Formats: sequence, C-alpha cells, structure tokens
Amino acid sequence: MEKEYDCIIIGAGNAGLITALELAKHNKSVLVLEKRNTPGGISTSFKRGRFEFDTQIHPLDSYGTKEHPGEIFTLFNNLGIEDKIKLAAIPNAFHVYCKSEGKDYKLPCGIIEFMNQMEEYVPNSYDALKKFFVLAEESKEAMAYLEEKKQSVDDAYLKRNFPDFLKVSTHTVDQVFASLNLPKKAQEILSTFWIYLGSPTSKLSFVHFAIFVFSYVAHGLQIPFNGSQSISLALTEEIVKNGGTIKYLSTVKEILFKDKKIAGVLLKNGEIYEGKHIVANLSPIDVYGNLIPEQMVPKDALKLTNSRVLGPRGFSIFLGLNQSPESLGLKEYCYNIVNSLDSNKEFQNQKSIKNNSCIAYVLNNAIPTCSPKGTTIIEIVSLFVEDVFSKNVTETNYFDMKSKIAENMIDSFEQATNIGIKPYIEEIEISSPVTYARYTNHPDGVVFGYKATGMDNLLPRLLAMDTENYIKNLRFCGSFDVKLAGYSASYLSGDLTAQLTLEDMRKEREEEWN
Repeated sequence: MEKEYDCIIIGAGNAGLITALELAKHNKSVLVLEKRNTPGGISTSFKRGRFEFDTQIHPLDSYGTKEHPGEIFTLFNNLGIEDKIKLAAIPNAFHVYCKSEGKDYKLPCGIIEFMNQMEEYVPNSYDALKKFFVLAEESKEAMAYLEEKKQSVDDAYLKRNFPDFLKVSTHTVDQVFASLNLPKKAQEILSTFWIYLGSPTSKLSFVHFAIFVFSYVAHGLQIPFNGSQSISLALTEEIVKNGGTIKYLSTVKEILFKDKKIAGVLLKNGEIYEGKHIVANLSPIDVYGNLIPEQMVPKDALKLTNSRVLGPRGFSIFLGLNQSPESLGLKEYCYNIVNSLDSNKEFQNQKSIKNNSCIAYVLNNAIPTCSPKGTTIIEIVSLFVEDVFSKNVTETNYFDMKSKIAENMIDSFEQATNIGIKPYIEEIEISSPVTYARYTNHPDGVVFGYKATGMDNLLPRLLAMDTENYIKNLRFCGSFDVKLAGYSASYLSGDLTAQLTLEDMRKEREEEWN
C-alpha cells in the first residue's frame, strides 16, 4: 500500500465514497479510511433472526429515468455505476395520516398527477400549485447555476433568467405560500414534506423546500432493490477499479500538519499516511474537537461550529413480522403519521419525549422478496429535536425508556391505520439517538446535520461555502456540509466536494509553477 496520496477521505459514507470515486476518475491517488468493516455509513444493513434490515429505506429522489434523468441518475451514470444498480420504483410521493382529522392524504409522483390529486382534496388549488412547481423548477435551475459558478456569478444573468427566484430567495415556506394564494388546506398537506428537511415551515427556506418537493415529485422515487449498501458496494468496486484504496477498520486518531499545512493522518494503530488534501465525511464538531491539535484550529471555525444548532436526532424501530403485508392489510410503502398537518405544531411535539408522530416504511410493498415468504419488514422512524432524549434518559432507565417510546410509536401506527401488528412481531430492534451517536460519532445522535434555518439554510450555506474553508486543503462532505442532510443530498454533497477539491489541487499546481 502506498503511504502518500493526493487525497485522504475520512469516512466511507455515501458522500465520502462519491468524493473518492470522482477524484480517482480524475487520476488522483485516493485513500478512503473507514473505522468499520463495511462501507455506506448510515446506509447499511444488519441481520436479526431470519430478517435482514436495511437502515436506509427512505427512497432516492432526483433519480428519474434514462429518458428523463434527474441529478442522481446523471451523477451515477457519469461515475459508471448506474447500470450496476437495480432499483424499484415507489408509486406515491407520500401518504399522510392525520390523527386529529381522522383522514389520510395520498399524493402520487408526477407533477400533473400530483396537482390533479390535490385538486380533488382541495378544490381551486390547481392553479396556485402550478405556480409553486414553476417557481420550484426555477429555483432548482438557479441554485444549479450558483453552484456551478461559485464565486463568478453574473448578477445580470441571474436577474434576467431567474427573477422570481430572487424574489423568494430570502423568504420562508409559510411566507411564499401566502403570496401564492395557495388554499390553507393545500398548504398544510404540502407542508408535510417538512419532516424530510427537519425544520418547520415558519423557519424553513422556501428555496430549499421547493427544490426538495420538485425533485421528489417530478422525477419519482426509487429504492435499491438489493438494499442501500448495494450502491455503496458499486461505488467501492469502481473506486478500486480506478486505482483508489479503501482501508477498513481504520480509525483516524489525528490529522497531521507540517509547517502549518495539512500533511496526512495518524491512525489509532500507529500507522501514518501522508496527503496534502483531506476530505472529512464527519461532523466539524468531531474534526475540530478530536482530530486536529487545538493550536491548529482557527478561532473562526470554532465560533461558527459552536454557533450552529444541531438538527433532529434519530429514533428507529425495525420490525420483522410473521405475517405477509396482504394478510395484514398493509397496502402502502410509506405511512406518514402526524397528529396534525401544522408543521410548526408537529415540530414542537418533537421537543417532547412523548412525541408519537412517525413514518412507517413497509419494505415488502416496494421489494416483495426483501424478507422470507409470508413475512413483513417494517421500519418506523421518528425524530427528536433539541436534546430532549438525552435530558430524559439515564444509564439506569435507558432500556426501559426506549422500549416505552417504541411501544408508543407502534401504538400510534396501529391507531392511525387501524391495523394491528403487535401480535405478529417476530423480531424487533430499536435504534435510539444513543445508537446513532455511537455508530456515526455524530453529537447527540444527530441524523440531520445542522438545523436548516436562518443563515444555515441551503442558499446561505451554498453561497458561503468558500468562506467556511478555514483550513487550507481540508474540506467536509455529508450531512453537516453545505448540501445539508438527505439520502440523495449525501451523493450530491460528495460530488460538490470532489469538484471543490479538484479546484484546490489545480490552484495549488498553479502556485507551484509560479
């Protein structure tokens, strides 16, 4: 194995793997260091009894088809892995059960189909919703332009081609909804998407929200037929094929400096690998607090990191049932269960340890062969905002507390759907914020990176991405970086970080020549 590399990537999560492959395809020598024995980060799987559970069964958005490709299809195709991945299509954009109303709302993928169904639920909503999608598409194109141009944006071009984007760029979802004259009920139903972004619509950037909804609806949804780790494995195979190196069970102890410049890494086993560029698929809190000598951490980096608010913490229940979905009456892939359609109230509920809003995914209704015949896999996920979990849980009551929370969420699912599943549970595994903190090393079990509000929303983060590069040749990727959190966002984050790193390398060569 080489001891010196053009770039060292710490963490073989989705974003880190994309960065590594992009660099390897540009003939850069890359080393990926992963503390576990498998790639994928939080997108992995584990076995309990006769069931294999995928920890990432949230579908991919922005994918599309060969005829109508989305960003992820284009990225995977360019990287040479698109034809190595088998995907299953999800027919509906989402399915919401509102307990306070006793009603459910199911909206399909496809913009026209989505608007037609919303019109049935909320008459006279079609025209306003059409304006929303037109504005969402313009926002998506404008953000792509800003990302491409980075620091060389042509203001006149921006004003000429994206005038409506500029009007809404600093406003929240609630503010823009009001200006579109979208009926209140349609606003509430559409706002349900907030859960995937982790911030209430009163604080969430309209641009971020609109781009996400457009990508979710316009290009349809896909899920890897052989599990989320099948994508990770396709990426690792291509990295090695292109000359990259991946080293598992390799925990980085320290990022090394020489003459105040990035010089490489020291592993916990004492091995040293040299490299002038490092990409961290980790939280800045971990990197600045644990991996870099205190005297080498810029004060501005600490100030910014400490000023940001952590996003929601994850809580997941993995269930293996000894009955088929058909026998139980489970017909949908996704059941989004909320107490009300008011995102701001729902956000407040997630500050309580008694929060029982959740999303249940029935994997068999996307991939019938994911479990033995006559069985069902269900994953129920929820979020806690702020540090409500850590404040209420101790070493003494931990197991009892997480069991009570899980039971509360299963009860919520049964009450909303009127389908009993408890008698048929054969296997159950519960992942609390403590589990996520231990597995990812993210503080407090955060699964959404930073909270996407104010100056930490998508647009401000993207515009300020170069100003956050406090240590030369050290870059970040993943949920804490400028693309923020999300399944598809993690791949796009890796792509952006690779382009920025290649630009760093180009500038470095120019400086050496001069």
